[in-house]
Amino acid sequence: MSSGGLELPPGDDGHEGQDSQEAASTEIPPGAVSLARPMDVASQIGPELDWGADAWSEVRTRAQRAGRAYIWLNLVEQRLRAVVAAVLRPVYAPVHGEDWVVAAAGPAGQEWVQRAVAVREVSRRKGYLLDPADDNVLSFLTLPQLRELMVQHWPCFEPYFDDRRDVELALDELEVTRNVVSRNRALSETVLAQAERASSRLLDILGAGSDVPSARRLPVDAVEELVGDRYADVVGVHSDRVRLLRQFPAEDLFGGARRLDAIGIGLNLLAQNFSGRRLVRLAESGCRIRLLFLNPASSAVKRRERELGIKRGELSRSVEMNILHMRRVRARLKDPDAFEIRVFDETPRFNAYLVDGDGSDGIAVVQSYLRRTRGMEAPVLVLRGGGRIVKASASTDTGENGLFVTYRDEFEQAWADARPVS
Repeated sequence: MSSGGLELPPGDDGHEGQDSQEAASTEIPPGAVSLARPMDVASQIGPELDWGADAWSEVRTRAQRAGRAYIWLNLVEQRLRAVVAAVLRPVYAPVHGEDWVVAAAGPAGQEWVQRAVAVREVSRRKGYLLDPADDNVLSFLTLPQLRELMVQHWPCFEPYFDDRRDVELALDELEVTRNVVSRNRALSETVLAQAERASSRLLDILGAGSDVPSARRLPVDAVEELVGDRYADVVGVHSDRVRLLRQFPAEDLFGGARRLDAIGIGLNLLAQNFSGRRLVRLAESGCRIRLLFLNPASSAVKRRERELGIKRGELSRSVEMNILHMRRVRARLKDPDAFEIRVFDETPRFNAYLVDGDGSDGIAVVQSYLRRTRGMEAPVLVLRGGGRIVKASASTDTGENGLFVTYRDEFEQAWADARPVS
């Protein structure tokens, strides 16, 4: 028997005194606990512990959602930390020096600020602080603690923000996500969407909104800001046009445009998803519109009909109907020259809708024509003009080097060679 009152298991078969031990083991004193022989764990591990395709898919989904949420939370925390430092440091630092955060926390925050001081000292000793900019107590405060500092000293922040309630509501919505991500639990799509909206709203309130001009039409995603240079200027990929319109309606795409250039076979995305009345208002508000259709009488239309396996003349009639529709729209305008229509006879290779393509805030929707796939079913790329979103360093070339410029140049060349429609 062990010193703790536990009955030890018998030894190996060849051990001396086995019989006497077996006899003794049958007489377990009261209060003693028998220790069972450990099972052969290795023999129990089998296929039931493997992860199948569904399990891996679920794990990856969790990781993707948590990663996106972490990026948003990280951006918000860094911005809030900078705001707190900018407002409170001038108030407390002249008297308390480097201990201004401890002084600002006051008696109410004594416990958590001292904990932050202790964590900072441990990080110093173990060499965890690789960036001197983080060697301060403020960098070790969590998002709720930064919020507490802001709330305690709201009179100092009030001149810079319109409504304290907006700030607190946004931070409340983020707290659910922060707890889920910090504990590595499953984050639902609904909570993630709520966190992204709250983070975006909070960054706008704190004066850290996106400086990308086209963000008013196509919001800049937090992940795009961080890794956008990996994908040139592609900011969205959709498996077909239906999914594009579900996330990015035609009104959001074309509404408020000052310039609209489109090239394709029938331009159905515009002709069938944006009403003629809206086109008239758009043109009368000053938007310059140029539409380039495939000539419905060209041999290229007949080849496309054979590729798609549709009846002869079906596609050409559809294109003619769209052109007639656009001619009627143009006829209603006071300045028809602001609404130009042309046709081309070359083999169509892609369709593209370029919105405000002459400036730094342009966006484009592009589809390639596949042999056996209608335009509605073809993959869609969404592009952002104005060059890269992310600059790796100050010396990075900021020239336009993405796909947007390529398709814009293709449009201009095709437009120059096309024939006007009266």
